[in-house]
Amino acid sequence: MATTTQVQQKELFGHPIGLYVLFFTEMWERFSYYGMRAILVLYIISEVDGKNPGLGWSQGEALELYGWYTMLVYVLSIPGGLLADKLLGQKKTVLLGGILLCLGHGILAVEQMWAFYTGLVLIILGVGALKPNISTMVGGLYKQGDVRRDKGFTIFYIGINLGAFLSSIIVGYVGETIGWHYGFGLAGIGMIVGQIVYMAGQKHLTHVGNFIGDNKEDAEKNTAPLTKIEKDRVLVMLLSFAIIIVFWGAFEQAGGLMNIYTMEKIDRSFFGTIIPASVFQSANAFFIITLGTLIAGFWAKRQLKGKESSTIFKMALGIIIMGAGFLAMSAAAVQADSSVDGKGAMIFLIVAYLLHTIGELCASPTALSFITKLAPAKYASLMMGAYFAATGFGNKLAGLVGESAEGAGELQVFTGIFIFTLIFGGLIIAILKPLKRLTHGAEDIEGTDHEETEGFELADKEA
Repeated sequence: MATTTQVQQKELFGHPIGLYVLFFTEMWERFSYYGMRAILVLYIISEVDGKNPGLGWSQGEALELYGWYTMLVYVLSIPGGLLADKLLGQKKTVLLGGILLCLGHGILAVEQMWAFYTGLVLIILGVGALKPNISTMVGGLYKQGDVRRDKGFTIFYIGINLGAFLSSIIVGYVGETIGWHYGFGLAGIGMIVGQIVYMAGQKHLTHVGNFIGDNKEDAEKNTAPLTKIEKDRVLVMLLSFAIIIVFWGAFEQAGGLMNIYTMEKIDRSFFGTIIPASVFQSANAFFIITLGTLIAGFWAKRQLKGKESSTIFKMALGIIIMGAGFLAMSAAAVQADSSVDGKGAMIFLIVAYLLHTIGELCASPTALSFITKLAPAKYASLMMGAYFAATGFGNKLAGLVGESAEGAGELQVFTGIFIFTLIFGGLIIAILKPLKRLTHGAEDIEGTDHEETEGFELADKEA
């Protein structure tokens, strides 16, 4: 897990101020990423000679590129984690990633194909450097056994989705109604703001994210081989990555197949106004902002009552709940196929995003915290990078599944995803006990060790 020097940290609302620095940094980074994500596929499939010209690619070609792009964005987290662990440290690697992202988003604003591909490559490299390391730094703000860690990650996760919510509306609207490249440029401005926040807040991060190799004693300590317990914990993390691949393989239909389906086959009229398809990408983020603390509180109370609340259980249940959202999409597809105008009702789309969000809140922020609890300190960023790489493979899987819709049909794809996630989640729950044994009580520490240590004031124990 990530480590932090035992120093007195200034706090705000019961958490280190450094959490809020990382919160706003990631918020603006996600503003830029999700803003671009909301319009990327729509831009690619828009007609070259249309009112708002795009690249004119087919749906299949667009989803193929989208799948490769979203996979590589996260797979590059592995070298990003290695770069931090072996050379720069998390803090400097995050800074490097931010610079690459500013350049990438800025270049995307140029209306040239070379700029399109160059911008995507720079964004892939930037996210790979920033994403795993900023998440690991959040874990490093809390000492082992600090009961605030899971809640800290939930707060951080709300920051991610606040950026996603704002960008889906603002960047999505600008991109669809004014011009795609104006949308890309606006996303770049958000990244610049995030970089400024990160650099200005360095005084609150002096004790976290530093290169561990600078300390000779720590470096010698970290050359020791993994213990049996550490090996078991790494094994359960690797198994959890399979769950992550399946989860995001289904969930990420939002930016691809569901995004296109919304534009073509969902009735988007609202009191005489046609809502841009990309704006619906904000629904997920809105539900996370409004429901995040409620669901975190539900799991905390469940844990205090001694009921099953392990991360693996949450992830499996999250897959099932998220998968149920595709039943709503199946209903929309049935209605679209039978209606005169070939459109499905907007309410089905909203219900789908609601269930997707509840599933995500069960699985994703807790998984981030899970990695920081189980990962050996010397491989903290690498394991976080592997987690995001699994997310990337899930994104690629999403693209492949989305491509199949052209031949199989949306109804069959939506229904198939629901059935598969139900069976997969059920199997994980069935083997839950042996998986929990492999963690060797790593998740029990926070529930049993409430002793305060120097430099930490334990707050919000009920949440």
